Amino acid sequence: MTPEAASAIERADEVLYLVTQPLTAQWIERANPRSRSLHGLYASGKPRRKTYAEMVDEVLAPVRAGREVCAAFYGHPGVFVNPGHEAIRRARGEGYRARMLPAVSALDCLVADLGIDPAATGLHSYEATDFVVHRRRPDPTASLVLWQIGVVGELGYATSPRRENLALVVDRLSRAYPRGHEVIVYEASPYPLVADPFVLRVPLEQLPDAQVPLLATLVVPPARRPRRDRALTVRLGLS
Repeated sequence: MTPEAASAIERADEVLYLVTQPLTAQWIERANPRSRSLHGLYASGKPRRKTYAEMVDEVLAPVRAGREVCAAFYGHPGVFVNPGHEAIRRARGEGYRARMLPAVSALDCLVADLGIDPAATGLHSYEATDFVVHRRRPDPTASLVLWQIGVVGELGYATSPRRENLALVVDRLSRAYPRGHEVIVYEASPYPLVADPFVLRVPLEQLPDAQVPLLATLVVPPARRPRRDRALTVRLGLS
């Protein structure tokens, strides 16, 4: 959490939060006693889209009542957080001042923990379900990040990854990568000063049987080097 975000939580008239760690919830409620969780809006079998719509309504209700509201989401509030973007869009549309504060995202942690430099390898990323159903074409010469592989194909509230859906991810990736290519199952540490991140390196074909946390990200390192355009290299004056 950045000092800017902490300050926004502390000074708000009301804080609504959605976090995955009890210690984080405890910190928020100590920082501002006028805080309450949005987690109760989730329910088994309830479509995620409906839950997100209810979250937006919960955030906007006190705004319309004239209070200064802070909505705090785990990770980055603009990365895979539909209610964050939608609440700001609707608030501004109704004439209220609203802004999103940047945060340390899982991608920032991934770069640091795994030693991946996007400038050196190139980087492309997709949400895992989007990658599968839209037949995205990966570039095997660049690093690939697939978000939310633990909930591939899930539209509701999942409690554990479905192995058959992970197998579909493998099937899609195996069209561009060898089945024995090493991939990395990653989850950033919620407590980086006292706990290590989850890092599991496995061959691609073994992913469905691997220990995959629900909030995990899949990192696929490059399988080969990119082909250099020699003519353009000469024109740029590069050796």
